[in-house]
Amino acid sequence: MLKDLKAFLLRGNVVDLAVGVIIASAFGAIVTSFVNDIITPLLLNPALKAAKIERIAELSWNGVAYGNFLSAVINFLVVGTVLFFVIKAMEKAQNLTKKEEAAEEAPAGPTELEVLQEIKALLEKK
Repeated sequence: MLKDLKAFLLRGNVVDLAVGVIIASAFGAIVTSFVNDIITPLLLNPALKAAKIERIAELSWNGVAYGNFLSAVINFLVVGTVLFFVIKAMEKAQNLTKKEEAAEEAPAGPTELEVLQEIKALLEKK
């Protein structure tokens, strides 16, 4: 039963789905932070409504929490990097397991000495 669970969890579809959900969650945090910390303060700033083009550049960081946005971006990069290394390690472990299983399943053929002895016996019969 544990072998079946391991096979199910390590199937490509399940792993791809899990990675997709984790990346989507981290990217969703970036989008939420961008809207809440950068766009909304700019739109709600009453001084911007009466400002001229020159003043918009001056007031563009007034009330904007760019640190929260940068934190979300850094979090996304860290999560993506960790997932990359986890998936690489998992793929390497799967390849090693497949190689071991293939080595166990391969029938043991005759050794070189046995083949030479068979050839010698056939030649002696002629």
